[in-house]
Amino acid sequence: MFVLINLKAYPCDPVEIASIADDVSEDTGVRIAVAPQTADLASVAETGAETWAQHVSPVGHGSHTGSTLAEAASRAGADGTLLNHSENRLRLADIDGSLRAAERAGLETIVCANNPRQIAAGARLGPDSVAVEPPELIGTGTPVSKADPDVVTDSVDAASDTPVLCGAGISTGEDLVAAADLGAKGVLLASGVAKADDPRAALESLVDPIA
Repeated sequence: MFVLINLKAYPCDPVEIASIADDVSEDTGVRIAVAPQTADLASVAETGAETWAQHVSPVGHGSHTGSTLAEAASRAGADGTLLNHSENRLRLADIDGSLRAAERAGLETIVCANNPRQIAAGARLGPDSVAVEPPELIGTGTPVSKADPDVVTDSVDAASDTPVLCGAGISTGEDLVAAADLGAKGVLLASGVAKADDPRAALESLVDPIA
């Protein structure tokens, strides 16, 4: 089970959370990664934690002011990248361009989508994984595995052989177990750890049932 903690633009300490994630991953054997802001990629990678970019742009080297170059993310220590998160939606052609950029840079990829139909479209582009996240559940504390489990199982079917992660409202170990039972290979979460009063306790509690 893969646990990816998206720090978004929350006012948390990315190095502290990455260090915790690395410790908990080593102690439990659970694969845990952290996706910080682009400016924090290098400092997070230096902790030893698996590090993911929150986005890379569908461009290569050239006149692309303001873009997040996949090669730059890789040089900073990123191991992978999220694409098409519901808070940073892309056109299908740009998802494909970002996937090709990530591949050139040697980054693992997860394409996010809102529903099974979009999961099928994303999976056809050839990412390493896809993630289903109904936007209405993001940040609510109500996991998709409880609110609408058919979204997860239908996404697993729609993705064919592409591994599926689920997100939106994931915050407890029970949520991880439920996601796994529905066929998900991992979860995306954010506020459950990034905004926790005690991020270490939150993360340890989260992965304990699957450790």
